[in-house]
Amino acid sequence: MMNKQRVVVAMSGGVDSSVAAALLSQRGYEVIGITMCFNLAPRQSKKPACCGLEGIEDARAVAAKLGIRHYVLNMGREFKKYVVDDFCRQYSLGRTPNPCILCNQHIKFDALLKHALSLRARYLATGHYAQIACRAGKYFLKKAKDKSKDQSYFLYRLGSTQLKRLLFPLGDYTKKEVRVLANKFGLPTAQKKESQEICFAPQDYPVFLRQHLADIRPGEIVDKLGNVLGRHKGIVCYTYGQRQGLGVAKGYPLYISEINAADNRLTVGPRGEAMKKTFLLKSPHFVKGLPKKKVAVLAKIRYNHKESLAYIKPFAKLFKVTFNRPQFAITPGQSAVFYDRDIVLGGGIIDKVL
Repeated sequence: MMNKQRVVVAMSGGVDSSVAAALLSQRGYEVIGITMCFNLAPRQSKKPACCGLEGIEDARAVAAKLGIRHYVLNMGREFKKYVVDDFCRQYSLGRTPNPCILCNQHIKFDALLKHALSLRARYLATGHYAQIACRAGKYFLKKAKDKSKDQSYFLYRLGSTQLKRLLFPLGDYTKKEVRVLANKFGLPTAQKKESQEICFAPQDYPVFLRQHLADIRPGEIVDKLGNVLGRHKGIVCYTYGQRQGLGVAKGYPLYISEINAADNRLTVGPRGEAMKKTFLLKSPHFVKGLPKKKVAVLAKIRYNHKESLAYIKPFAKLFKVTFNRPQFAITPGQSAVFYDRDIVLGGGIIDKVL
């Protein structure tokens, strides 16, 4: 009798990863559930979350319902090193990081994938909404069927070698269909709401950052001519394009157009001053290798950003990206991800807005 193919499913305790495990079990895989523990402090928020004690207990209940093995893996040290510490450091530099991308890069699809392979699993699976395709022996990432839930933006750093070992069972389903399946399978998480917060910083970011950064100083808020308009509470409390909470009145809406960490200064102005076209990209990752000449792409500069035509080309040791039309609040620290229709070409970190 042929042995079943073994797959490790990253189970956060949410409905998506629960349905992913159920689908793979139904399809005949030998499923092992693993929930990662990050040693997070107890939450003050009543909103649901992954990665905490509640998530572990919910994942354990789902595993019991499905009759699969379930383990908890402590990755607190790795999570702090690659995700939490970087989150704090980037904000102190006036940047706005995306911790979910770092978690995927270093924790889920590096450390956890290696652990899955050490268990002689053929695949690691998650509840992400994305698809994997293969052409001529090369694997690449595609958008999910449900474009409103597509999470390929967060997965752009995955390469062909990793994708060969990954499964995204929800890529062919809509969120509504996943909810129906959760009820059909009788999963304990079927009615669980989605977490909309960062797992390690559920309260306002400034509160979390003040607990982890010593040097948070008030400073000047100026216009583009350098005229002082007011005072800010510390640059970690702000991000590009922010309008609320500035405490400055000019008779028209003001938006943050620049954060200068060296001078501890915010520059604000009308919305038009936060509209830019060109930025430099660092830490690039492209599935087919780095572009050697100017290439036209569809680019997203944050998860909920509508893709827009842009051109990317080598520039010194970085890459220069220029949109066809100005975009609002291009933000250093965020990832820019490039597409050819539904195919993810690659991406990188926004380093400097020109």
